[in-house]
Amino acid sequence: MTVEMKQVVLEKVAIGQVSAQIYQDGEAAKCSPVLLYFHGGAFLRSGLEDCPLARCFAATGAIVVVPYYTAPLGGVFPHPLEVGFSIFCALAKKRAGFGDRKSLLIVAGAEAGANIAAAVALKARDQFASELDGQVLASPLLDPFMGSASFRNADDIGMRRTWEAGWAHYLSGGICHPYAAPSMCSRLGGVAPALVLTSQDDPLRDETAGYAKQLTDAGACVQSHTLPAATGWPSVYGGTVTDVPTWQEAVGRHFTNFIRDLGPS
Repeated sequence: MTVEMKQVVLEKVAIGQVSAQIYQDGEAAKCSPVLLYFHGGAFLRSGLEDCPLARCFAATGAIVVVPYYTAPLGGVFPHPLEVGFSIFCALAKKRAGFGDRKSLLIVAGAEAGANIAAAVALKARDQFASELDGQVLASPLLDPFMGSASFRNADDIGMRRTWEAGWAHYLSGGICHPYAAPSMCSRLGGVAPALVLTSQDDPLRDETAGYAKQLTDAGACVQSHTLPAATGWPSVYGGTVTDVPTWQEAVGRHFTNFIRDLGPS
């Protein structure tokens, strides 16, 4: 498939207009899954960049909406979540022109964006928003204490200081609600089915696997996959790697299987 990307403005969002990128194959079916994807960047990124993971999902036939979720209200919690949930609510209404009523609606993200996606899934559960069909969490940045064993390898790809600065910025409003750090949430039952992805050489591997287990223990449907090392996976959230990325085929296959198992909306 040939994935095309275009710039749009999401108009029908409660908090106001939001700039976004749309990744879509030109031959995507009308009822293709709609994926609301939150980019990474350690809660610090300004602007929208090309997103390889969004392209990977779009190559499977999904319509991927990547909003500039920190622009309208800023990047300090709870503002990115408020923007993200408002966009989810807009897409839930007849998919806001993307796909159709039969399209699955899924939230997704990588690193800090996966934190936002996980929080949107929690809030959707709490708001009884049954329109959410699933969540895809790629190396979610969930633990503000950054205490996992695998996190000690963050220096290998130059991310430790970035994540420390990112958490300090995101929580600078003085609030550490479970929506801000989903791994600290004690009530995870009833959330949407999850596809959780990491890799053996990912500094966020342990907190990713830990959250997958928390979800499973709470009764959620979870598909968890750890890619082999040296696939270039940390590059999806800005980590510096020397290997040529080779994770796309495996991730595309896992996502396709996840969508198949969710079934029609």
